[in-house]
Amino acid sequence: MKNDHLLWVDDEIDLLKPHVMFLQSKGYEVSTVTNGQDALDLCRETTFDLIFLDENMPGLSGLQTLPLIKEICPTVPVVMITKSEEENIMDMAIGSKIADYLIKPVNPNQILLSLKKNLHQKEIVTEVANTGYQQNFGKIGMQINDSFTYTDWMEVYKRLVYWELELEGAESSMTEMLAAQKTEANSAFIKFVKKNYLDWIANPESRPLISPDVFKKKIFPVLDAGEKVFFIVLDNFRYDQWRVLSNELADYFSFEEELYFSILPTATQYARNAIFSGLMPNKIAEMFPDLWVDEDEEEGKNLNEAPLIQTHIERYRRKNTFSYNKINDSAGVEKLLSNLNNLKANDLNVVVLNFIDMLSHARTESKMVRELASTEAAYRSITLSWFRHSSIKELFKVLSESDYRIVITTDHGTIRVDNPIKVIGDRSTNTNLRYKLGKNLSYNLKEVFEIKDPRKAQLPCPNVSTSYIFAGGRDFFAYPNNFNYYVSYYANTFQHGGISMEEMIIPLIRMQSKKR
Repeated sequence: MKNDHLLWVDDEIDLLKPHVMFLQSKGYEVSTVTNGQDALDLCRETTFDLIFLDENMPGLSGLQTLPLIKEICPTVPVVMITKSEEENIMDMAIGSKIADYLIKPVNPNQILLSLKKNLHQKEIVTEVANTGYQQNFGKIGMQINDSFTYTDWMEVYKRLVYWELELEGAESSMTEMLAAQKTEANSAFIKFVKKNYLDWIANPESRPLISPDVFKKKIFPVLDAGEKVFFIVLDNFRYDQWRVLSNELADYFSFEEELYFSILPTATQYARNAIFSGLMPNKIAEMFPDLWVDEDEEEGKNLNEAPLIQTHIERYRRKNTFSYNKINDSAGVEKLLSNLNNLKANDLNVVVLNFIDMLSHARTESKMVRELASTEAAYRSITLSWFRHSSIKELFKVLSESDYRIVITTDHGTIRVDNPIKVIGDRSTNTNLRYKLGKNLSYNLKEVFEIKDPRKAQLPCPNVSTSYIFAGGRDFFAYPNNFNYYVSYYANTFQHGGISMEEMIIPLIRMQSKKR
């Protein structure tokens, strides 16, 4: 294994011999020069892993030498060492993208810490993450086995997402072990949902917060407190994606973060309409038949969201004014930004952002997008890249200058599926891969969550004999007569509609500008 090769540039290098010997005793190879020009000459001849650079030298100063070194070896970290504590020198050095800044006199441990931070951070982070997860592996397993309430499952999911992001950041080899533990957790979670879901629907007082409760419990109280609300719904948005995006917003906002449950099916037609109407799907269909679109109808399933919000406000005899804005592209964001002054008159502004859902569908349909988002980590990365470079981030920046209380949520999450299970249905059966409803469904009861009486789940019942079935974990439905096509086309795609922590346990974040 190659020893790291260091270059130390200092006009008083003889006084630093003890430091050089200390580094050599730690296994580093150290070259020394006394001026900037010699450093540049040596950089042209030799590859270094890190350079210590004195700022105050005769001839070329450290600050003059630094950009010239960067031209020769732009990727090598440079640690500036100086006697000066002047702020402008620090600013100039940091502006030149130094790796670290040390003030003389330096001691050996300061030098060693800088080396560990700049040369060995990845290995150290990986080792610490691996050790941490290994130590928590058994605890998480016990937590999965001991989860009997919905709050238990929220904690399990948060813990798994935490380690997923930690191991990903450390480029750990233990991600497969975590994925297996996540699969184990989802298997237990499916049993939990099967056992409790219908009771939640029948007993609202003892259930978790679910889709139709969001306005009543999280939006209306803020309006009643006299605040104006910007309510942003990101379609198909998971908790792990929020954890990644939150770092981009931390400079502008403080967060109050919680999780809640999407209703079944975890699909826009059901969950998002339930959020906006404050009603379960069968109640929407009964009370507002013109606003509910059945599965077998050609009409878009989410075209009536603004009228549903209106019925919700009127049902509670509220006088709040609101706007509804659905955004599918950057032009839509630009239009919204240009209209923000007009929106200030409203108590509530609702924005639906469809990008992540569009990405999920594009990944299924496009081989190129599937390659770009081939793993969970890559899927998160594309989501983050979109956010960083889209005008959505600009929208949040502008909102941080306002007095709005911002609430972000989603209608449901999504999960990567890879295990086909067979189902047979007639021509009227819906096309979703994670849930089916119909009157002549044939399936293996052990592989699904079956709801024979949709009324108990407060779901529409197009026919007297209609039943619903839901896939769990990483399963997806495939028809036997076209089985190989379904397997090859849909395996390892992101789908929603069924039962998994990723689809059902979703984020709700209240944000307040740090400038308020």
